[in-house]
Amino acid sequence: MTAARSAADGEGPVIAVLGLGEAGGAIARDLVAAGATVRGYDPAVPAPPPMVAAAGEADAAAGADLVLSVNSAHDAMEALVNGAPGVREGTVWADLNTASPGLKGELAAAARERGVRFADVAIMAPVPGRGLRTPLLVSGEGAADVAALLTPLGASVQVLDGEPGLAASRKLLRSVFFKGMAAAVVEALEAARAAGCEEWLRQDIVGELSAAGPATVDRLVEGSHRHAVRRTHEMEAAARMLTELGVPPLVATASRDLLARLAAEAEAAKV
Repeated sequence: MTAARSAADGEGPVIAVLGLGEAGGAIARDLVAAGATVRGYDPAVPAPPPMVAAAGEADAAAGADLVLSVNSAHDAMEALVNGAPGVREGTVWADLNTASPGLKGELAAAARERGVRFADVAIMAPVPGRGLRTPLLVSGEGAADVAALLTPLGASVQVLDGEPGLAASRKLLRSVFFKGMAAAVVEALEAARAAGCEEWLRQDIVGELSAAGPATVDRLVEGSHRHAVRRTHEMEAAARMLTELGVPPLVATASRDLLARLAAEAEAAKV
């Protein structure tokens, strides 16, 4: 195995990093500091020394033990198609882009057609300030090899037993909650600012989040189902208030619509 070979030779692995923006750049720098040889390529960001600057995706992948694609979901397939000719036998193509499970499956299929082993990698926290220590979930054929190569360098890698797309689905399900909560906080504080009570609401939110415990999720879910009708009207009123304050009620109306669906499903179940 590549990782074993590198350890036996007393040398760090050779890792290609495609995409040297905020996330890819931080990970690449940490890999270099941990003893890896990093072959970097980004059409917009020159690879700084001591990284080895590559002329393209295939050039970066040439001789690499692992390829980390950290560009964007939009560019992930193009990077794979361009880079696959440079991948040697046994090397894993790890896609770290935030993408749907469906796209991860398409990438895996494209890699398979080209004789390249693939891993779906989900970055589970913001990379700035963490770099290579950012928690990673990995699934797919090459998942174990990704862990074997990156863990000795200081990465935190959890391998999931499943197909490409499994890691992506876990990340995005978590994003529905975290990003949804963040959007609700932003909208509520914007409305509170317009109403002249932003600091009061901010402290109230802090108090609620600080008091959250193991029973909080059950309370939120059960309460939403039990009081769906009343809460639908409440969020309709909230949406109207935000409109009057000049704040687009995007989260408020989405909450209203979800509660209305829960109420309709409960009513239908009685029939």
